[in-house]
Order: sequence, then C-alpha cells, then structure tokens
Amino acid sequence: MRSYDLHALRDAVGIVLQKNVLFSGTVRENLLWGNKNASDEMLWEACRIACADEFLNNMPNGLDTELGQGGVNFSGGQKQRLCIARTLLKKPKILIFDDSTSAVDTATEGHIRAALGALPEVTKIVIAQRVTSVMGTDKIIILDDGKVHAVGTHQTLLESDPIYKEIYASQMKGGDSDAGKSNQR
Repeated sequence: MRSYDLHALRDAVGIVLQKNVLFSGTVRENLLWGNKNASDEMLWEACRIACADEFLNNMPNGLDTELGQGGVNFSGGQKQRLCIARTLLKKPKILIFDDSTSAVDTATEGHIRAALGALPEVTKIVIAQRVTSVMGTDKIIILDDGKVHAVGTHQTLLESDPIYKEIYASQMKGGDSDAGKSNQR
C-alpha cells in the first residue's frame, strides 16, 4: 500500500458511513460529488442500486429536489441511500460500508445488498451490527473487546462460535433483526 500513489489509492476506495453528510442544494448536486461528469442515466442507476429511486420517483422534482441543511427534509434511511448512491458514482474498486444501512428497514437493506452483490470486480467491506447485513458475505470477522475473536462464514460461525450464536439468536428472536443490538460486541 505504501508504494501506491496516494491520489490513485483514494480514487480506488469509496466509504459510506453511518453518519452521513449531505450538503445544501439539490439531490443532483449532492450526487455529483461522487462523479461530477455523471449523466442522468448514471445518477438514476446509482439511485436504483441504493434504492433511492423509490422515494425520488415520488418527489415532484426528482433529482432536482432541494435538500435542507444537512438533508433535514429526508429521513435517516433516505440520507443513507443517497450517500450510498453518491459513493457508487465514484466507481471505486473497494467499497467500505460502516453500518451504512442501519437506518433502513431490513427488506430495503436486502434489496441494496442484492444489487451491490451484482457489481463486478468490486471488493465490499461491511462493518455492521445486524447479522442480516453480513450473513451472505464470504467472510465474517467477529471482534470481541477490539480483538479478532473468530473468522468464518455465517454457517460455520453459527455452528461453532458462541458469541455469533448469541448475537444471531438475540437478533432473530421473534423475527426482529434489530433486537439485541445492545448485546453485540
């Protein structure tokens, strides 16, 4: 990594945080921060992958809808989806999602995960508290007190790791995938 050109490295990585930042202006202007040369077709495709098209299609001005300061006129989940779309427009080789779907419902999160899974040649790193966010990944790393506790797939961890089993059981109890977040490590 030290031998990489810093500019090239930054261009290759896209990060979506749980606490997202939107700027005053329109949705379009915010998305163009990801790629200033993006066409409307590219903007809508990124919004489709991030499931932002669902609510933008219902707004009279669509991409030209004005955002209040910090996006106050949008819900937390809508803001997260816009930030995902903006990052996708950058076309990074590595996508880092730091609990970036925590404010969306699990069904929408599933749609986003499926659309992201179809992106070729993009490495995705998902930092999450929801088991449903990582169940289909190639590798899950369980941290306990800041140290690597276990590594495996959903199935292998479910069969062999007590911490993962506890998290899974608490979140899946009664079908509520958000239950038991306070028990997570």
